[in-house]
Amino acid sequence: MEQQPSWTATVVQHHRLRKDLAVVRLVGEPVPFRSGQYVDVTVPQFPRLPRRLSPALPPSLDGKLEFHVRAIPGGWVSGSIVADTAPGDQWQISSPRGELTVDENGPTIVMVAGGTGLAPLRSIILDLTQLEKPPQVYLFVGGRTIQDLYASDMLWMLTQQLPWLTTIPVVEDVTGRGVPDEWYQRIRAEIGPDALFGFTDDHLLEGTLGDVVAAHGAFVNHQVLVCGSPGMVHSTRERLTATGTPARAIQFDPIG
Repeated sequence: MEQQPSWTATVVQHHRLRKDLAVVRLVGEPVPFRSGQYVDVTVPQFPRLPRRLSPALPPSLDGKLEFHVRAIPGGWVSGSIVADTAPGDQWQISSPRGELTVDENGPTIVMVAGGTGLAPLRSIILDLTQLEKPPQVYLFVGGRTIQDLYASDMLWMLTQQLPWLTTIPVVEDVTGRGVPDEWYQRIRAEIGPDALFGFTDDHLLEGTLGDVVAAHGAFVNHQVLVCGSPGMVHSTRERLTATGTPARAIQFDPIG
C-alpha cells in the first residue's frame, strides 16, 4: 500500500477552555487542505492512533494550524490532547479530505455548528473575509447550556467586525449552567459575569439547534452547512427537511 504523505507541526500553544475542551495552536510545514476539510492527526502520546480533526484556520503558507478538541468519554487520544498536550509536542498531520465547502458566488449561507463542529465553519468564514463581496452568512452555534458556548468571545468579535456575518447563539436550557467546571469559571471571572462574552442573555435562543434553525426556514435558496456530533447532525437534517429545506441544499459533517 502506498504511504500517505504527512506533515509535521509543533505545538506552540495549548489553551484549556473547559475540563473537556482545549484549543491547540501549532506551526509547521504547510498542509495542503481546503477550509472545511478534516485531517488525520497523530500525537506523540498515541503515535499509532490517528484522530480526525478539523482545522479552525484556513490553510496558510506559514504553516499555522488550530484545532478545537473535546475529550470524548472513553476517548484515549482526545482526552490526552485536552489534558496532556504541551508546547513543543510534535504532531503528524495527514490525509486531508471532506467535501464541506461553499460557493463564494452562491446564495446566502446558513451554518449550523454544534460544539467543536464550529472549527471547520470558522475556517470557511475566515476564508470568506478575503473576498471583496462575501455572501451573507448566518451562523447558528449551540450547546446544551451557556457553558458549552466555548468560543463566544471570538464569535462576538467576528460578528462585530464582519457586516455580512450574523451569529445566533442557541442553548437547550437558558437557565442551566451545566456541571461545575473550574476552567469555565476561571475564564468567566477574568472576562466578567454580566455577559456571555458580548452576547447577553437577550441574544440567546432556547431550544435544540435543529428546532431553532428549522423555525427560521425553509431554506429553499440557501447553502446550508451542518457540523457537530452525529446525533445533532442527524436530528438537524431531519428537522430542516421536514420543514421544507431541500435535502440537496444541506452539506453535513458529523464529528467525533
